[in-house]
Amino acid sequence: MNLRTAATILSTAAIIAGVALAAPAAADELDPRITYALDAQPGGVVTSATTVVWPALGMELTLEPWLTGRGLSTKCPSGLICAFALAGEGGARLTWGSCGTFSTTALASVGSVANARSVGTVQARNGTTVVASTSAGNYVNVYSATDNIRCL
Repeated sequence: MNLRTAATILSTAAIIAGVALAAPAAADELDPRITYALDAQPGGVVTSATTVVWPALGMELTLEPWLTGRGLSTKCPSGLICAFALAGEGGARLTWGSCGTFSTTALASVGSVANARSVGTVQARNGTTVVASTSAGNYVNVYSATDNIRCL
């Protein structure tokens, strides 16, 4: 083997090794909001770069952008209950498909909640204190600390 071929083989091997070493680091990098959610609410399973599900809780976290216009509210899919990180149904979104009382600890803060069901009421609460409430097909901005939502 001549010197030129050996140099080509070595440089190709170095490039491949560099790519192989760099690829896992990129794959392991998660959006900080997903990392926060997984730390705050154990049991989540990352299903994509923008989605985590908690099968035991029936809960899903979706980072924006998501499809709009699917639900009775603007950004909460029909039939679901949603908590958003920002006011006006903005930012990361937690969703639940059943009615109950649900922890919102997977979000650093709750800026709005939505009720995309055709019946009932959804309350944003801090402990047992109701801080905001919305009827079927609507959303409401939340201006107080919230650690759970409840549907009736």
